Amino acid sequence: MPNIKAAEKWVRQSEKRELRNRSIKTRLKTLFKKAKNGAEAAAAPAVESQFDKAAQKGVIHKNKAARKKSRLAKAIKVTAAANLAAANSPAASRGNRKRSTAKK
Repeated sequence: MPNIKAAEKWVRQSEKRELRNRSIKTRLKTLFKKAKNGAEAAAAPAVESQFDKAAQKGVIHKNKAARKKSRLAKAIKVTAAANLAAANSPAASRGNRKRSTAKK
């Protein structure tokens, strides 16, 4: 335990900040995973905004926020391209054709 009054206050303040920052970081991780796996392009700006706010408040470093935003944009782009390719592939439309029952 600290011997100085100011140090006791620093301990209390640090505990409060740690709890607040931990909840913000956890929420950021959850938002990032949902936006990345859900491939919702509409959710990306909201997630990026949350990263910017956390960086502005000092919860995370500004470069970490930029890196996460970049990775999210890249993941959404890759997922969108994969979904587009799957929708346009000939294998996807192959199941819709009627098969003839006559033997050759």
